[in-house]
Amino acid sequence: MRGFALLLCLLTAGAHAAPLPRTPSPEGARVYFITPKDGETLRGEIVIRFGLEGMGVAPAGIALAKTGHHHLLVDAKALPPLDQPIPADDTHRHFGAGQTETRIALPPGKHTLQLLLADHLHVPHDPPIVSEIVTVTIE
Repeated sequence: MRGFALLLCLLTAGAHAAPLPRTPSPEGARVYFITPKDGETLRGEIVIRFGLEGMGVAPAGIALAKTGHHHLLVDAKALPPLDQPIPADDTHRHFGAGQTETRIALPPGKHTLQLLLADHLHVPHDPPIVSEIVTVTIE
């Protein structure tokens, strides 16, 4: 329970929190979308599959070298602060159980998607492992 309380505290820390130590990322590591592809037009609930090279996936709370877990940024205007835990909200979706795919429903229109890998405490690696932005249109 103590680890959960620490994680909860970190995730709810204010914007003026002190910088946290960042986990180094291995050289050449990258995160990317398997699906959808940039520019696709889709209907209904969409399937998103996350790709990762040069690292492994581990659930949040598990500190293993060269691992992290996925966060999906939906219609984010910018990356979150890289020295703080990634917020948990509709824009910053957490996959802390180690998931590598999801289904989501988005309203009709254009949407941007981006992946950001984070360590066991939801803090992005150094340097950050972030995907290209994918734009999809939902009909």
